[in-house]
Amino acid sequence: MAFPKKRKYDKTEQDDDYFQCYSDITVHEEMMSDTVRTHAYRVAIVRNHNALLGKTVLDVGAGTGILSVFCAQAGASKVYAVEASAVSQLACEVVRENKLEGQVEVINSAMENAELPGQVDAIVSEWMGYGLMYESMLSSVLYARDKWLKPGGLIFPSCANMFIAPVNDSTVENRLDFWSEVKGMYGVNMTCVQSFARKCIMGKDMAVCSVYPEHVLSHPVKFATLDLSSATLEDIGNITGSYQFCCFGSYLMHGFAIWFSVTFPGENAITLSTSPYGEETHWKQTILYLDEEVQVEQDTKVRGDIKMSPSENNPRHLSVTLNYSIGGGVCRTKVFLMGN
Repeated sequence: MAFPKKRKYDKTEQDDDYFQCYSDITVHEEMMSDTVRTHAYRVAIVRNHNALLGKTVLDVGAGTGILSVFCAQAGASKVYAVEASAVSQLACEVVRENKLEGQVEVINSAMENAELPGQVDAIVSEWMGYGLMYESMLSSVLYARDKWLKPGGLIFPSCANMFIAPVNDSTVENRLDFWSEVKGMYGVNMTCVQSFARKCIMGKDMAVCSVYPEHVLSHPVKFATLDLSSATLEDIGNITGSYQFCCFGSYLMHGFAIWFSVTFPGENAITLSTSPYGEETHWKQTILYLDEEVQVEQDTKVRGDIKMSPSENNPRHLSVTLNYSIGGGVCRTKVFLMGN
């Protein structure tokens, strides 16, 4: 029997699906409830009051329009709030409710199709996805930068850094141990299910969950930096880096956690971090699980390299290729997906 090939969606369908998800209030509620995220943007914009006073600003992917309102409140003379989804109608209502119709203009369009009267002095955008690059909205920011930003203009945020660290996941341990405990609960030995459970739990899909400092097994390593004033589409489509860790003690290592931080322009620069050592954000951390857990000891060396790129089937989805060696053992490769 011949099975049909998995259908690939064209770019228009991919974009429609992406924008449609932002037409639901749930995603906006999650972002607005993330006070770490929203306060960071507000403080960064307010601290750049002098640079924004009387200037024009472009908000890429404006959503409900709160960042555009922040910019207007900071003194921007004109803010173009570009939003492709139907939530742009809510942004218009937010603008009216805050009596900013003369300062903020909502444009219902994809950034690549939007037309502005002229170049702008600053770009603001909350483009970061899970694992930084999921959803791939950064390409729209770079497009806006190249077409609409004046030379020397500001970008909020202006820089992004990516980090990686080996982790222990006690939740995975508990879920795997459960199958050894079934006999004591019901009198049926189901230990054999554990290997199947491991394949399901520690598969190729990236997991978004909270990692706590006690689960991080070494000092983190920064493996990539993106300067938004100069980054190209090629740069963001092929983010690579290497890492080397020295483990703290005796633990089961279940995989790697990755996270990011972004920094805003200004003398007293604000940094928004999704680190497990800081306040939790809606991005949490992204986990890349090994095929099976590995015992590490004090000073066990873990080294390798990582590559992040858009998925072949859908450029808004994320693919990560991880090469790793633990304790001087054989180098292994695992490919992870998010969104497929």
